[in-house]
Amino acid sequence: QVRLVESGGGLVQAGGSLKLSCAASSRTFSPYAMGWFRQAPGKEREFVAASLWSGGSTYNTDSVKGRFTISRDKAKNTVNLQMNSLNPEDTAVYYCAAGAYGGTRSERYDYWGQGTQVTVSS
Repeated sequence: QVRLVESGGGLVQAGGSLKLSCAASSRTFSPYAMGWFRQAPGKEREFVAASLWSGGSTYNTDSVKGRFTISRDKAKNTVNLQMNSLNPEDTAVYYCAAGAYGGTRSERYDYWGQGTQVTVSS
């Protein structure tokens, strides 16, 4: 069973930056898509960004608006999310996800990490 392990969450002031990392437990695991979702208290899980095996990336442009950058190291089976210009609305638990299809819907991802908390103070 492949596990996804996130790291890099924490507390940051508004306007600051954080970098999230996610590593798959198996080097032979090569999903088409690896990405990030987030869930704030009382809200539904929301797509943030995904990196595709083909090299492309997709973003939730409404919420991240060029502030977040996703990167993937296929050799190491890791995916990172660089988050800049953070604001309190970015406060959420961020989840790493992987799957064979990608896209913005959570049901298209088969593997999930345990989540890492990101808190942005005003």
